[in-house]
Amino acid sequence: MTGRPALFLDRDGVVNIDHAYVHRKNDFEFIDGIFDLCRHAKALGYLIIIVTNQAGIGRGYYTEEDFAALTHWMCDIFDRERAAIDKVYFCPTHPDGAVERYRKQSDLRKPAPGMILLAAREFNVNLQDSILVGDKFSDLEAGFAAGVGSNILYRPIADPGSAPEPALVVSDLRQVFGYMKRWNEAGEADAPVRP
Repeated sequence: MTGRPALFLDRDGVVNIDHAYVHRKNDFEFIDGIFDLCRHAKALGYLIIIVTNQAGIGRGYYTEEDFAALTHWMCDIFDRERAAIDKVYFCPTHPDGAVERYRKQSDLRKPAPGMILLAAREFNVNLQDSILVGDKFSDLEAGFAAGVGSNILYRPIADPGSAPEPALVVSDLRQVFGYMKRWNEAGEADAPVRP
């Protein structure tokens, strides 16, 4: 297949600690290892793409402008860390949203694969050679539905639960390094399911 591989990242719970509906810099805490992971991905030639549900917009907790301002600030930090984000895709809708224009089901909202497929079209992503890291099974379901070759569950506390079988379950984002190297060299996942 042609195209570049991408590292798809969920935001809340993977990039930053999920304090529920994070929309202010003061509440945004980067997860340890995220910059190392993204620098490593860049060195291997991966695009870095964030795909994030932002139901807080649909629920009226904050606005798209609030989200855009926080995203701009976040991307600036990644730039300074030499781990530039190529693009952030977000879905503000929720079927039970308080804001009428966002109260709907969307093909972009994970577990639907819409954001990943949109990124694949816009960046000519080779999905089979790509990796997704999420902290919820809805992230993995979106990755599987989109055809992402390797879907990794990030759980700082080992409690994998039950859902589609991830390629790997990690408790530290740096554990993805060795997996990425093997994945990149072999062209297919040969890592164990659990580190």
